[in-house]
Amino acid sequence: MNRKTLIGNAFLLITAIIWGSAFVAQRVGMDYVGPLTFVAVRFWLAVLTLLPIVYLTSIGGKNAEPTSEEDIEEYNRAKKTLRIAGFACGTILFIASTLQQFGLVFTTAGKAGFLTALYIILVPIFGLFLKQKIGIKCWIGVALGTVGIYFLSLTEALTIQPGDLIVLIGAAFWAIHVLVIDHFNPYVNAAKLSMMQFAVCASYGTIAMLIFERPSLESILSAAIPILYAGVLSAGIGFTFQILGQKNTSPTVASLLLSMEAVFAVIFGIIILSETMSSRELLGCILMFIAIIISQLPSKSVTGSDQIQ
Repeated sequence: MNRKTLIGNAFLLITAIIWGSAFVAQRVGMDYVGPLTFVAVRFWLAVLTLLPIVYLTSIGGKNAEPTSEEDIEEYNRAKKTLRIAGFACGTILFIASTLQQFGLVFTTAGKAGFLTALYIILVPIFGLFLKQKIGIKCWIGVALGTVGIYFLSLTEALTIQPGDLIVLIGAAFWAIHVLVIDHFNPYVNAAKLSMMQFAVCASYGTIAMLIFERPSLESILSAAIPILYAGVLSAGIGFTFQILGQKNTSPTVASLLLSMEAVFAVIFGIIILSETMSSRELLGCILMFIAIIISQLPSKSVTGSDQIQ
């Protein structure tokens, strides 16, 4: 392993730690503000964090203002594609983030981390509708993941807690989000798309917050630390570290390292929030982690998928 790959893997591992610990921040934030308020403020902070990154990636001749008629047409097409992509990705991001945030009101950070990580397995399954092929390893991962969910979330009476169900539905939207990002990624600037989807998501959150909640400056300031952590570190810096890391490592290794966020969610939930898990729930976590790993192992015809949070 060369130095660049080692540094890239380190960036990805740090990203997994940030994303995993962000579940704790999101859980703590619910003690002070409503889910919609948390989503709105968090993603406005993410927009502000990405502004300098977008500015730096826009400097240079490649991004200069067009002069010829042909270049102007291409420039306008690119702007239109970026607007469509930002609206689509931001809309799905808002649904996924809001479901996750509401779910964290009723479940633990550790369980939410593993249930959200299920989207890594759901991505290739949803890809079937786009006529994408998936290998036997993914189907094994699906089977193990299903058993893991049974032990993690379902009781012996085959009932599921409301918070777990909400986070599970959110995982489906995270999977859709990855596929939509994958569709637009070749045609747009990644940093610009990320900032635009954050702005769209924050706008939805602001409107919903004003309609359904009664936010106050005092409550937002009380939740300042968890919101800052989730907005600046998890969304802004975490996204940047992901880009830096994936430049120097393979998509498969990147997916495996980023999937560690589920493990870190449990670890930080235990350390910071004193959360506990029964032996049944721990078995579910172990099975789901094995499922995630197996589904991301390389094969001759399947490539890894990028992860975004």
